[in-house]
Amino acid sequence: MSIEIKALQKDIGKRTILTDINFYAGSGEIVGLLGPNGAGKTTLMRTITGAYQYQTGSVKVCGMEVSECPQATAAKIGYLPEHNALYDDMYVQEYLLYAAGLKKVSNAHERVETLIREVGLTPERHKKISALSKGYRQRVGIAQALMSDPEVLILDEPTTGLDPNQLEEIRSLIKRVGQNRTVLLSTHIMQEVKEMCTRAVVINHGRFVADLPDLSLQQENGYMLDVQFKRTPTEEEWNQLPQIDERRLMSSQLWRIGSKEDIREALFAWAVQCGNPLLHVSLHTRSIEDIFRETTLNKD
Repeated sequence: MSIEIKALQKDIGKRTILTDINFYAGSGEIVGLLGPNGAGKTTLMRTITGAYQYQTGSVKVCGMEVSECPQATAAKIGYLPEHNALYDDMYVQEYLLYAAGLKKVSNAHERVETLIREVGLTPERHKKISALSKGYRQRVGIAQALMSDPEVLILDEPTTGLDPNQLEEIRSLIKRVGQNRTVLLSTHIMQEVKEMCTRAVVINHGRFVADLPDLSLQQENGYMLDVQFKRTPTEEEWNQLPQIDERRLMSSQLWRIGSKEDIREALFAWAVQCGNPLLHVSLHTRSIEDIFRETTLNKD
């Protein structure tokens, strides 16, 4: 019950879309795949499902290489594409039975009944799909993706276009069905990752640029401190603290400084040496929005 990718490269024509992708997600993880439009999110998902071939590297689903065992890996995956294409002239229950037939589900009627209850489609089961709201259409799509009781669930922009009530319902559904599966969902909305995911990865220009395990937002590249002095340090004084890698004036006398190590003790000693008392110092918790901007803005 896992997705494992090593050194993946995917080309379309002469253009390289994905480069050196390395990734692992296990059972019970709901991983948010973040990235700007055109970053390679959908291409990566389609490659995992086996819809796209890849040039080099390895893509394994539940321990099986996708390129070598396409049918076996496809049977382990439930996939909801970004554009959830449904047959509008079919009824909800009718469509799900049709999907069960395509996936060769042996106990089709029983499975459809279970899914209708599980995803909250009972009130809509006898309606035509054309009469459903966007939220209920997404539920039908998720039910279709869950039809074969897959171990891996891949959801491409599952909350796009939903109103606030529908958003909350779909979030709860995804968290519930993801408890005993491996879920990879793409989005460019940071709030969705915060609400649904146990972990996030950021992709930009076809490369992974950040991995946030357990949504711990402190990266390996150091610490950020918010610091307020009694007066603004001079440039000569700043130069006496070589551990600082960056500094920004956030407001009057409030600075945000970055370092590869925790320099709070050195900072206090430096302030005393300069005769410039520290009025405030705190460790700045970098938000997921901060990390997204840092890793995707102006990156070629």
